Amino acid sequence: MGTVIFIEPKPSGEHIFSRFALPRIGIFLLATMMKRRGWHTEVIIEEFQKIDYKVLSDADIIGISTITPTAVNAYTIADTVRSMGIPVIMGGPHVTYLPDEALVHADYVIRGEGETPLMRFIDAWEHQSDYYAVPNLSFRDGGRIIHNPMMNLDMNLDQFPLCDFSLIQGGGELRVIPIQTSRGCPQDCSFCSVTGMFGRKYRYRSTQHILDELRYYKDSGKMIFFYDDHFAADRKRAKELLRAMLHEGLHFKWSTQARADIVYDLELIELMKQSGCHTLFIGFESFNPKSLKEMNKKQTVDDIFNAARIIQSFNINIHGMFVHGFDHDTWESVKHTVRLAKKMGITSAQFLVLTPFPGSTFSDSIADRIVFKEWSMYDAHHVVYQPLHFTLRGLQRAQTYSHENFYSAVEIVKKLFRRKWLDCGIALYARFINWKWKKNNRRYLRLISDISREQAPMPTEIHAVEDSITA
Repeated sequence: MGTVIFIEPKPSGEHIFSRFALPRIGIFLLATMMKRRGWHTEVIIEEFQKIDYKVLSDADIIGISTITPTAVNAYTIADTVRSMGIPVIMGGPHVTYLPDEALVHADYVIRGEGETPLMRFIDAWEHQSDYYAVPNLSFRDGGRIIHNPMMNLDMNLDQFPLCDFSLIQGGGELRVIPIQTSRGCPQDCSFCSVTGMFGRKYRYRSTQHILDELRYYKDSGKMIFFYDDHFAADRKRAKELLRAMLHEGLHFKWSTQARADIVYDLELIELMKQSGCHTLFIGFESFNPKSLKEMNKKQTVDDIFNAARIIQSFNINIHGMFVHGFDHDTWESVKHTVRLAKKMGITSAQFLVLTPFPGSTFSDSIADRIVFKEWSMYDAHHVVYQPLHFTLRGLQRAQTYSHENFYSAVEIVKKLFRRKWLDCGIALYARFINWKWKKNNRRYLRLISDISREQAPMPTEIHAVEDSITA
């Protein structure tokens, strides 16, 4: 058996969650499977631990998992590792959609879900046979790039082991434990690339399998983050899990992602609260009805307000996520969204720039409007395409304006009077991150300002509005 080291590269910039970094689950699941197979296995989360290339020199193979904003860093790491004579295998959403690009830097790429393909790959590696029978694998054979056929998605998620988070190099401990109870999403929002990775059909772990994992952290004081794209997609199944947690006394502070429509089942919300739900991360996206329709969100403005009102009545915190930059968005809709987001009284909010991630329907639809292909900018905090009703500078300003207004000094004072200490702490931190982001991105901001001034075809009234707001 050999040594394999898995690496999750860090992104180049900071955002509101930089202080609360949470590694992705896939890399730990693959590492756990390799450990069970008898290999010496380590995991490096670069946001927690600086990469020591002397340690990497002892590995037989290096696995690198990347999303789009970490791709540039991932490729740099891969190039360095390969220069040491160590083969590199890459996986993750970005290289799933752009395997040819990745093979400039890596020896092998696993597209899509990696558990079964990695085990088949290691079978071939250990037996020194060819890789043509390994599903989802892309590789070079001489001068040719080979893309093996994709396998059907694994429907039985219980077949995979529980993640061993002790594999983090240096023995560091996670403050928040990520647990995934399902995969897939049938919603297919235009800006999301999830369905290309995990499919449009929900697949679930059994309640018993999830309880086995939760029992390991009982009385640990750890917080749990359920990593599902929509934890309560199947409300009956979600309630079954929550009841089982309560029955076994598995009471954690936990958070997860959900849609606004969960409030149509009040029993579910009650069970969430009883079992320790601390915060729900909800993609409200916009208060512009035309934009909601454009993104295929399948929710209304009334749905958003109703969800916020009901969830907060159960004393569950809400982190609302909003996106600016759809073709129906204007400065008026941006200001309207911020105004109503404040009116909802949610704990925190994140205002993101619409980003054409590879693999998304949106990316395909505006291919001729993409301005930058510097992947480190694809973090939903930089404008990388030409929006319809903004200059580049204008849309970027819409994002920073939204944070400045939602987390304004006036709003913080209001929260202090209401004794909302958590909200105040988050607001102060968000203001600092917003300031730091602008400081670290001065060159980029100057660049898009220069480009925006040269956009003569843009209607003059748009320039006038943006100038009045950025002044």
